[in-house]
Amino acid sequence: MKFVMVPGGWQGGWVFDRVAAELRRDGHHVEAVTLSGLEPDGPEDRDRPPNLDTHVDQVAGLIDRGDATPVALCGHSYGGMVIAGVADRLGDRLDQLVFIDAYVPDDGDSCWSLTSDRFRELFMAGARADGRWVAVPEGLDPRARPHPLASFVQSIRLGGTPGGALGRTFISGGAWPGSPFVTLAERLRDDSDWRVHEIAVGHNIARRDPQALAAVLGALPPASA
Repeated sequence: MKFVMVPGGWQGGWVFDRVAAELRRDGHHVEAVTLSGLEPDGPEDRDRPPNLDTHVDQVAGLIDRGDATPVALCGHSYGGMVIAGVADRLGDRLDQLVFIDAYVPDDGDSCWSLTSDRFRELFMAGARADGRWVAVPEGLDPRARPHPLASFVQSIRLGGTPGGALGRTFISGGAWPGSPFVTLAERLRDDSDWRVHEIAVGHNIARRDPQALAAVLGALPPASA
């Protein structure tokens, strides 16, 4: 299977390095994306931060330029917003959507509207310096970079119809302080269109248990099966 993996806030494609290594060992193709503005050397233009549309365009373009192999598109946390936007455009190019302790938006939602008060406070405190970039929270990898506030607050516009055979999976990190995903996971467990797995290690599943995450991803059945 071909995996395209989109990280959450402040992080780059490097966060999936150990997960990708496990999947490649089993013969899968993996491409982990570093979203615009989160590059190791910093953004090209700090005065024009990218927004959610920028990130959806980036990932959609990557998939559109690829071959016809169906894609399992995975997003962690904020990355759920991005993959939902991509699926709205390119549902026929995808086999799976995988939300890794991630936001699952409807039309008009934003990361800001879906998240918890704890994260709204973190966004506002982190952007206090310039109102454009949210500073890296304590405890993240040194490679993490300030995240564009615009991408957290922009509402998503969903108007298309992703392919009917598209597999949908939610991978929960379990309950952790301030999690906006616990109620979401409970709701999706009752939805026959979704598979729900739990890897109860907290929010940063790829960092804390890459082997378990790779095992769940590698075992996903093709949606057409």
